[in-house]
Amino acid sequence: MSAHPIDRRSFLASTVGGWLAGPLAVAGRVVPSGGTAPAATAPTSTPAYDAQQNTLGLFDRTPREFEFKARTPGELAAWQQALRPRLRGVLGLTAMEQEIRFDHRAERAERVQKDGYTQEKWYLWTEPDVPLPIWVLLPDKPVARPQRLVLTPHGHNDPEVYIGVAKDDKARASIVEGQRDIAVQAARQGYLAVLPTSRGFGETRRADDRTAGQIKSCRTELMHAMLFGRTMIGYRVWDISRIIDWITRRHEVDPRCIAITGNSGGGTTSVFAPACDERISVAVPSCYFCTFRDSIGSIFHCECNYVPGLLRLGEMWDVAGLIAPRPFQAIAGRDDRIFPLAAVRKSHEQLRAIYRVAGAEDRCGLYVGDGGHRYYSDGAWPFIRKWFDPR
Repeated sequence: MSAHPIDRRSFLASTVGGWLAGPLAVAGRVVPSGGTAPAATAPTSTPAYDAQQNTLGLFDRTPREFEFKARTPGELAAWQQALRPRLRGVLGLTAMEQEIRFDHRAERAERVQKDGYTQEKWYLWTEPDVPLPIWVLLPDKPVARPQRLVLTPHGHNDPEVYIGVAKDDKARASIVEGQRDIAVQAARQGYLAVLPTSRGFGETRRADDRTAGQIKSCRTELMHAMLFGRTMIGYRVWDISRIIDWITRRHEVDPRCIAITGNSGGGTTSVFAPACDERISVAVPSCYFCTFRDSIGSIFHCECNYVPGLLRLGEMWDVAGLIAPRPFQAIAGRDDRIFPLAAVRKSHEQLRAIYRVAGAEDRCGLYVGDGGHRYYSDGAWPFIRKWFDPR
């Protein structure tokens, strides 16, 4: 039998004819050839995507590997020993420890006598390419010898706010009304105080952000950090730990009396740093401690708050549970809309349960100030003083 080649036009004619001669599929139904297709009907409703509902569903469905379930002090200790290295891992601290050699390099830039304390500005190389600006406030009359140390990480503001420096009258009023000069307060309590620049702010902003007058570089810095398995929270915790390394070598510090307190983003550091570094003996975060679900998981928030995979480990009370049995007091604003009080109370009840297992429920406090998202000094200094001097 001889083969007859078929050209493209003949092929299309034959196949299209076959299609037209056969049954037609209309709107998902088969219509016999020669029949009449029914009129198409519009759907009664359009599927709607609710992004926040999807996020809340993830909170509900995602298992938390280290959800607290311990019932005895021994089980609590085992839980902490398992969770802490995993937390350090997702923050990027484990890799940083392996890759960075800290050599205590520091240079003093200024020394100024203030009312009741001496203020020094230093650059501390917490990484080989990171000269971190920090301020050391030395009280004229230390409350004790060896000295008691208070670390005061700041939030989404200029670092100098915590030493009472304002750029204009509006900023000055904000410092006074919000009690934001936290490092100065610590020094006037008689404590050795250290204010670190939070990475992404002040002199650690990117050059283009400084030129443009942007207050922060958190987004770009986080995106770049994640390329290397690092995070902004991890950077800030790392810097706190290196400051402790350095300041305790330079000054005689009572190792039993190292506190950390800061507001908002400084509150973030005041939760994660003592969770990762057990040398910190008292933690007082302000206007941060809440649930992840009801705070950074419910609204647009600065990128520096986010850690990939964190919720697969635990909720915020689980992270703070790594601090137990060391004294912890959360400060909250009754009208804080970013970290709502109802969720603060819920998270605090969960944390108290952890402290109860540790036999230290009296060390887990909550202070609620009458106002919004700001610092409340009455919630900090009496608590720190009490646990620096337990009787």
